Formats: sequence, C-alpha cells, structure tokens
Amino acid sequence: MFLIGRIVFFAIGYRIFRAFYDLYFHPLTGIPGPKLAAITYLYQTYYSLFVGGSRFYIQIGKLHEQYGPVVRITPDEVHLSDPENYDSIYYIGSKYAKVEQYYASMSCGYSSFTTMSNEAHRIKRARLNPFFSKKKIIEFESIIQSNAKKLCDLVARKFEEGEEMDLHHGYRAVSVDVITDIAFNQCYNLLDRKDIGEEFFTLFEKMGSTMWVFQQWPFFMRMAESLPPKWGAKMSGPLAQVFRIQNHCSEAIASVEVDIAAGNKSAARQTIFHDLLTPDPEQGWVVPPEVHLRDEAFAILGAAADTTGNAMNFATIEVTNDPVMYKRLCDELREAFPNPNAKPDFLTLEKLPFLTGVIKEAFRLSFGSPGKLSRVVPEGGATFNGHFLPAGSFVSMGTWELHHNETYFPNATKFDPDRWADPANVKHMEKAYVPFGRGTRMCIGINLAYAELYVVLGNMFRRFDNMRPNELKPEDRVYNDYISARVPLTATRFHVSAGEKVG
Repeated sequence: MFLIGRIVFFAIGYRIFRAFYDLYFHPLTGIPGPKLAAITYLYQTYYSLFVGGSRFYIQIGKLHEQYGPVVRITPDEVHLSDPENYDSIYYIGSKYAKVEQYYASMSCGYSSFTTMSNEAHRIKRARLNPFFSKKKIIEFESIIQSNAKKLCDLVARKFEEGEEMDLHHGYRAVSVDVITDIAFNQCYNLLDRKDIGEEFFTLFEKMGSTMWVFQQWPFFMRMAESLPPKWGAKMSGPLAQVFRIQNHCSEAIASVEVDIAAGNKSAARQTIFHDLLTPDPEQGWVVPPEVHLRDEAFAILGAAADTTGNAMNFATIEVTNDPVMYKRLCDELREAFPNPNAKPDFLTLEKLPFLTGVIKEAFRLSFGSPGKLSRVVPEGGATFNGHFLPAGSFVSMGTWELHHNETYFPNATKFDPDRWADPANVKHMEKAYVPFGRGTRMCIGINLAYAELYVVLGNMFRRFDNMRPNELKPEDRVYNDYISARVPLTATRFHVSAGEKVG
C-alpha cells in the first residue's frame, strides 16, 4: 500500500508540475487560448466525445472569435484561421509532416492518407495517382453514368409507387458502388439493396468515436491492435465496427488476389488493387504487406462513404427548397440537353455555369473534412501572425473557418451559386476555398468527386423537376467530424417525394 501511495503521490505531483510548465514555461505559452486547452488534451476530447457529437471544430471557430487568428487548442497545437497562412503549410513539397498521434488513431495507419512522412507518402501516392487523374476518371465515366441512371430509376420507381426516396443513403450508395468497381472490380451494388446501404454506412458512423479515444488514450489503441479481433470487438461497440470494416476490406483484397491467381491478366491494370497487387520490377514496386493494403482499402472506402454523398445531399437540399433556384437549374440542363433521352455527359456538364456554382457551393458548405488538419512544424520553426512556433510543435487549419470567412465569402452561411459567376471573384475566393485541401497531401479523389457530382446531379435535375424535400431542422444538418464529415445517426435523413413541377 505504501508503494501504491507513493506512485499516486508522484503521479499527481507530476501532473501538477506539468500543468504549471505548460501554462508558464512551454514554448507555446505566449499563444492565446483557454488555459484548460493549454494543460490537457481532455479539452479537445470533451468537445469531440461529450458535447452533442464530434464538434470540436465548431468550438475552435468560437475560440477564434474570442482570441483571434492564432489559438492554442491543445498543449502542443496551435490552430490558425487566416487564409493567408494556408499555403505556407499545405503546399507542394511541404516540409510539414502529418501529426502521428492524430492520424494514427484512424484505424488505417498504413494507408497513404495516414502516412506521416511526406517522402514515404510521395512513393505510395505515385502508385495511386494514375487511377485518379482526370483522364482516367473520364475513362471511368460509364461506371458513374450507370450508377447515376440506377439511382434515377430508383427515384422514379419510388415516385410511381407514391413513396419517398432516401437520397441521404442513395447518394452515398452511388459513391461507394463507383469506387468499389474502380478499386476491386467488384461493385458492392448498394443501390440494389433494400436499405440502399444504410447498414454499411452505419458501420462507419458508429466507429467514429474510436479516433478521439485513441488520441486521448493511445494505450487503448495498442491494446486493441494486439488482441485477436474477436476479443477486441468485445471491448466496445465502436471498436467492433472497426474490426468489421477491416475484415471487410481484407476480404475484398483477397478476392482480387484470387482473380489474379486465376490468370485474369487483363484486369491486372484495370483496378486500383489489381495494380497494387502486381509487382513491377521496372519501377521497383514490391507488393506491400496485406495489412498495408487493407488500410489503403479502409481509407478509400471511408472517404467514399461520406464526403461526396454529403455534397450531393447538400446541393439537392438547397436547390429543392428554393423554387427559383430549382427552376433555373432544370432550365439550364434542359437547354444543354434538349433531348430527354440524352445522357448528360461530364465534359458538357462541367461547362454549365449555374450547375458549377451549385456544385462549388455544395463542396464549400459540406466541408468534406471540417476539422483540423494537424501538421508538425519543421526544423527552424515558423511564424504566423506574429507568433513564433518552434520546430516539433503542431499547427493546423480547417475548412470550417476558411469557408465561413466573410472577407472571401460575404454572407458565408448562405448557399449562393451566383457568387461563382464572376471570374475575378472566383480568383479571390479560391484563396480560402479548400474543400480538398491543397498541396502535396491534397485529396487524391478530387477529380472523381467532381465527376460524380456533375454526372449524378446533372442526371437527377435533368430528369426530375418535381422533387419535394422533407423537412429538416438546423440540427439535422450539423456534421460530426471524424476526419470526413458525417451526419449523426440521430439526425433526420434527407428524403424526397413527388411534388409539383417547378416549371
């Protein structure tokens, strides 16, 4: 008992000393911010786990309103809101590496997305880049078109039967069906399921809280990773979902391995994982371990499960709730494609100004990844808005603050496609417009995301001028931040039913 008492005494003493150091002697002491955030990560964890969902990004916005453009949000991290700083951190060839304790908590630590070293990331990314180039995405357009048609046919069938259509899951199903076809040559066909993939998407939402638990208490992650999946799954419900998705990804990769072993050489360069599983002596490419491929699949599915679907959802909610905007979009599409049986193609759609404004606004206000993108300050340190950050400290910025910046987006909370009509204004806004990030670690799926929005929304609004939206409350449209923005399971889902035509 005496030994235990001494251990407890020293632990409490160290915690007091550490809090005193972090407040008065830490290199970030001069950075404004709440004192509680300066002495413990529990400040971040509280707003990420216990305040209505994972909403730390909203609290950070409030801190910037109170303290200014530079705020200390954890003992080791400073958050910035001035768009002028963005290109100083997130640029091609950036020396700012990702923060390990933040990205390693996402249960896909070997993926290119969570690779900390920029050099190691460059090697992994080079293998993936060809599959996400605009040229390649245009080759994949038939896959996007077939899924867009399938969704539209489902909407038409629901309307004929006098039923509502669940577009919240429908849009997400399109995105996952497209990426699984491209990645594995094995479409999941969520659009064919009765629940339109709701069970699949619920897995991702339920596992989200693990990332904040693992950041606050890393030993839980090490423990979970060391246990057999069956034992680890019993530790918690969210952790069980992580293991289910990891197993799901492993099975998908195994199916590609079987396909290659069967001699399907023609497919070896047609999908992402056929390529990753094929050695290339000329390029020095060696097939990564299974766990690395599993994590790559995990990251790709996680991105597809929400971000693009959120943008399509957001655009449709805004347009269908504004009859003038709705008619204007339908008219633009009718003029571009006067034959109702014509297939609205991507290259024509991306030239339509109002549709482009709708899509730009959808990406701006659905945020993609609303929270902080944490980076390690490189050797030599850096100065932002007069505050010096030493090497090894963490710095971050987020789309939430940038996309709400009134200097670049007047009346920022308003969905206004016309703000993108003036090229001069567009050039000004681009400074603060970062739905896919920027620089070396920019989201690899940007071209696919734009193609999906143009093709799916183009088909939807060319075909239906009578969608009547259900009623959503403001709280139904607030995202949780699990790196990608996710609609809480408690929120009312977006549905449409057949209504009066807009013109």
